[in-house]
Amino acid sequence: MADFLWVIYLGFMGATAVWFLIKGKYKNNITRLDFLISIITWLGLFGFVTETEMFVPSVWKMVFIIGLLWDVLFTIFFADRFAGDFGFEEEEDPMPLVARLIGLITIAPLYYGIFQYAF
Repeated sequence: MADFLWVIYLGFMGATAVWFLIKGKYKNNITRLDFLISIITWLGLFGFVTETEMFVPSVWKMVFIIGLLWDVLFTIFFADRFAGDFGFEEEEDPMPLVARLIGLITIAPLYYGIFQYAF
């Protein structure tokens, strides 16, 4: 059952990234960097879920640290600034920090998987 849930999560993360790419939501360098990091972290999760060895563990240790730092920094500092690039309606008030941090919960399994894969 756990393997099935991992495959569903893997599919959800991959489909989301591809959907954003197809819709042309990566319009500037910051969002393109976010897409690149998302693809690399997705590959790490794919390796963990399918038990496929890709690269050496030290590469995935770096991916874990850099990816996690990037997602936290992007969510806290850049998400509001580039929200219009993702097709969301501009709000008068920026999203509260607590709401953005709660959004990070959705990527917690991603980094759990990469951590398990790397260490």
